[in-house]
Amino acid sequence: MPRQARIEAPGALHHVICRGIERSRIFTNDDDREDFVNRLKTILTETSTLCYAWALIPNHFHLLLRTSTTPLSTVMRRLLTGYAVAFNYRHSRSGHFFQNRYKSIICQDDLYLLELLRYIHLNPLRAKLVDTVETLSSYGESGHRQLLGLPADEIVAVDEVLSLFGKKKGRARQKYLAFIADGADQGKRSDLVGGGLRRSLDGVLPVSSDVDEKRMVSDERVLGEGDFVEAVLNGAER
Repeated sequence: MPRQARIEAPGALHHVICRGIERSRIFTNDDDREDFVNRLKTILTETSTLCYAWALIPNHFHLLLRTSTTPLSTVMRRLLTGYAVAFNYRHSRSGHFFQNRYKSIICQDDLYLLELLRYIHLNPLRAKLVDTVETLSSYGESGHRQLLGLPADEIVAVDEVLSLFGKKKGRARQKYLAFIADGADQGKRSDLVGGGLRRSLDGVLPVSSDVDEKRMVSDERVLGEGDFVEAVLNGAER
């Protein structure tokens, strides 16, 4: 079955997931991680793309991005191609580096932005790279430290994210940290790593026997209620 075309929508919220081929490591040392982070910072700045959350795990990464006028496909092509070429050169390897295409899902802001923010920044804990929520702040390869005001790579749009938790930064950081801690025991959530009807209805959205027919509109490339999915698909057609 042919793969569906990506949906490009300026200003959309995208959850991006990318893995190494055969789940192999794509970050093996500090040079790899520094190279990827520097490329990401440069590309986000040059394309006016906002990052709300990010996390690097040895064999994959997650990004939560809001695009501007530059399509996500352009952002990701620059990031992945440049990094793969540099990685292969550093490690004297050749051949495919990433597993298939990266996965990108357009997400409905009011339902999923906060949930994805938490899910992505808890990835190092779920991957057992840190032991507790408290030690999560010691993990440098995510946006969590920056949101806490600790020394970190400046990738996340801090003001935009903290404004979701309050007007004053100090109090907003406290609420953000409490929000992260509240989700520490959730484990892996399949509803947040893909679109489509089942994941939408099994996730943060309630399920009832009298769901409106429009609510049932679904697409694997979109995560949200039926009206939102329909609007995204109609916009893509136009």
